[in-house]
Parts: sequence; C-alpha cells; structure tokens
Amino acid sequence: MSVIDDLASEFARLPGIGRKTAYRLTHHLLKSPPEEAGRLAGAIVTMAERVKRCAICGSLGETDPCEFCLSGVRDRTTICVVEEASDIAAIEGSGSFRGLYHVLGGCLSPLDGIGPEELKIDALLARLDDGVGEVILATNPSVEGEATATYLHKVLASRGMSVTRLARGLPVGGDLEYADGVTIAQALAGRRDM
Repeated sequence: MSVIDDLASEFARLPGIGRKTAYRLTHHLLKSPPEEAGRLAGAIVTMAERVKRCAICGSLGETDPCEFCLSGVRDRTTICVVEEASDIAAIEGSGSFRGLYHVLGGCLSPLDGIGPEELKIDALLARLDDGVGEVILATNPSVEGEATATYLHKVLASRGMSVTRLARGLPVGGDLEYADGVTIAQALAGRRDM
C-alpha cells in the first residue's frame, strides 16, 4: 500500500467520508503547498494533545471542567441532555440556551449491545442533587434517540424531575409539500397557541 493509499484510508475512516472523497482530500493535499499539509497535521496533533472530556458533563474542551461547567452565568437549574458532545455546538449555535449540558455518550441500541449501563446515565442522576429543576432531553429523533428519551423520561420522572423534550416539526423556510408525513404529524402534535 502506498503513502497515498494510507492517507486516503485514514480519511475514509472518518464519518461521512467515503472512498472517493478520501482520495479527493488526499489529492487536494498533494496539490497544495507542503505547509498546508503541515498545518493540518499540526492542528490534528494539537487537538489530540489538548482536548479533554469534562469529568462533570462529558463535553469536549481544553479545560476540565469545561467552560460550561465553570461558567458563573449559566443557569444551573436546567440540564440539556445530548447524545454526543458534537450536539452541543448545534444548541449553542442557536444562542437560546443558557443552561448546562450532559453528554450521554451515545443512545440506547440493544442490537449494538448498548444498554443503559453503557451510557452516562448514572453521572446524570448524580448531578440532579445540585438544585436541578428541569432536564431537557435533546436526543436525536431516530428510533434509538426516541427510545433513549423514553427511558430517561421514566427514570427522571420517577424521581420527581421536570422533564421536557425538544419540539419537532417543520423547519423554518420549509415547504409543506416537501415534508414527510412523520414530520407533519409531529408538527401538528406540537402545535401551540398564537
């Protein structure tokens, strides 16, 4: 296997990168000045050395505890539960959530051997004693994400916790004629007064 094939194979291991895209990225780097490949390699090494998982919430950052857990201005009575640390960026990008986070590290998937014990559920339950009043479940709207949210709702509600779920429905700027039936059904079920 050549050096080009080795690099393309490494790119292909990344999520969403297929064989063709891996070779395109490899050839892009080959056509670029050597400094560009050096910057990319340096950024990857630096990330691997500096990024840590927060011992409290499970998010990723350069500090442990993370910037969210250390912040004195975030609402400590609300925790938003997400499947992966990458989900935090999407919520933060909205600019509308000022609470804390908790990363499960995945979702329930019995076929893949992922049960409640493999997720950071115990760590979430331990955090509830610190004055938390609401837990927002922000798992993905997949079968596994829904199963995870249902399981967490049962566990949290049995402890008297207020549990909410992110609303689902039609995206802003979307056309009804292009929406699937499940999305329209969820939008109808989640409708609110104007």
